[in-house]
Amino acid sequence: MQTANIGPLNCRVIGNPEQAKLSFILCHGYGAPGTDLVPLAEELISLESSLADSVAFVFPEAPHDLTDQGMPGGRAWWPINMMRLQELMQTNNFEELAESEPPGMPEAREQFREFLTEYQTLSSHQLSEIILGGFSQGAMLTSDATLRLPESPAGLCIYSGTLLCKKEWQKLAPNRAGLPVIQAHGTMDPILPFPMAEELRDLLKNAGLVVNFHAFPGMHTISWDALEMTVEMLKQTLAHSAI
Repeated sequence: MQTANIGPLNCRVIGNPEQAKLSFILCHGYGAPGTDLVPLAEELISLESSLADSVAFVFPEAPHDLTDQGMPGGRAWWPINMMRLQELMQTNNFEELAESEPPGMPEAREQFREFLTEYQTLSSHQLSEIILGGFSQGAMLTSDATLRLPESPAGLCIYSGTLLCKKEWQKLAPNRAGLPVIQAHGTMDPILPFPMAEELRDLLKNAGLVVNFHAFPGMHTISWDALEMTVEMLKQTLAHSAI
């Protein structure tokens, strides 16, 4: 594993982006350290050994340090008012969450775009050779970025994400028609409720994206089945690029 500053973000990189045929960029969730999802590269490679040479795994670290909020080493893409979030969950006021653009999200979006542009220069990968993904808040960020890019990436992986910026995403999503999407969500998720995941799924499907939706009987996590689905996406993308 290498550590590198790419654009404004510190990143962990497994594999050689200049030699790999495909890049998988995966963003961690709120409160996690920048290394949180790095072990997933090894898990994915354990399921398909050929990925070790053909895929570069890139793990950007969120810019906000949460040490002063009692989470030493924790990072965030944008601040979250946890008390307000809990209030919305307790009152089942999901629509207010879906309609909102959290404060700090536009700045996170811009930083991620700067990172992605710099990464494309370093790796010589086009967007069609990059799969974006994330867990929880990282999934929200990469979903938003994917819908706003000038062209489609190779795919999108949404692990325990949710719907934000609903009206804007509804307008943008048809531009990504045909995009392969993996979306996985626990039916007992106490943090980002399952009905919100279903609403996001329906929004993307109705816009023409090809969503492979996996509901699993679990909490706020990434299921093993989701990793197996991800391996299939990586394999299919590599096979398509070889044609």
